[in-house]
Amino acid sequence: MPLLTTLIDNFNDGVIGANWGNSYGGVTESGGKAHVPCTTGYAGYQTAYSWTLAGASFYVAVTTVPAASTATEAYASVFVNAPDIATSGVRIGFVINVVTGQLKCSSETAYFDAAAVAITYSSTTHKFLRLREDGTNVYWDTSPDGTTWTNRRTLATPPWVTSSIDTVALDLSAHRDAGVIDETQYDLFNTLNDGAVSTASATFGADTTLTAGAIVSAHADTALTADTALAGGLTMSAHADAALTAEPELMADADSNGIPEVADLSAGDWDLRIEQGSTFVQTYTVTDDGFTWDGWSARAQIRTTATASAQLLLDLTPYLTIDGASVRLVIPATQTQILDRGGVWDLELYQGSTVVRLLNGRVIVSMEVTR
Repeated sequence: MPLLTTLIDNFNDGVIGANWGNSYGGVTESGGKAHVPCTTGYAGYQTAYSWTLAGASFYVAVTTVPAASTATEAYASVFVNAPDIATSGVRIGFVINVVTGQLKCSSETAYFDAAAVAITYSSTTHKFLRLREDGTNVYWDTSPDGTTWTNRRTLATPPWVTSSIDTVALDLSAHRDAGVIDETQYDLFNTLNDGAVSTASATFGADTTLTAGAIVSAHADTALTADTALAGGLTMSAHADAALTAEPELMADADSNGIPEVADLSAGDWDLRIEQGSTFVQTYTVTDDGFTWDGWSARAQIRTTATASAQLLLDLTPYLTIDGASVRLVIPATQTQILDRGGVWDLELYQGSTVVRLLNGRVIVSMEVTR
């Protein structure tokens, strides 16, 4: 199921992506931002009604809010809409009211929540807004930097959240009832990577190859260039949002300071697509003559988000082994069975105080049917 955790966009390619297929009101994307007009009509970056909030989390930066001008109502909002919102007015999320100067954490029915929690809004303290659900509660969090979070409201999960699987929509919107037309700008949806993105077709160049024992799919928005390669034991997906470039003569052996030159590369974006209740096996290999991870250790985790306060879903470290230039991940079926939601992960190699992040990306869980 497509958890909202897996929706990622830094709005840097200048194109309203397919994930925002229900966008309306003249929204645009430019300058690395999603631009939502604040007019007497309604506008929003909106997904299709095909996502899931249950067991998921998401965050977004609100970089520009509307001016109050002469309006009695002017706001920017981040909401997850229930499937029947047109008749029920049921939704959950945040409203920044620039007329009252308040940030409201709201769980609405008929577009109203008498128990909404309102705090004085700060464009710096509350730059990032996060909504998360853990199977018991929904949490509204804010952050100045997308790393350090403060909880603003906790509420028992409304029943519609858990019953609406693959049927909710995310809406980043703005509206005013009077005054000068301006806009809200959103950025960094579920990512703190604000690197440049090219809209050109991706190209791969290598002196060696990107190989896998069974299936390898490579998805890139920009050029991926390296003289070494990664090899996947079973299924591997590579996603690059920014250029990954190595020196023309990339030697993956340790140099005089003990740091392998593979560390010169940015970590590769690799998604783990895990089938719940099934054994998961992948092998990651640096293919360069003479290279070895001997003397290094490997560690990896799956968490709900890439933040210090995020929930640990599964520690992968016990299931990692190193064999020469390869790192092998074997997750037993008894462990994948407990994964009931997606998240994010990364793989690090370390030796003493030296750490190399090799891979990072999303974790997408295919829920088990046969039990």
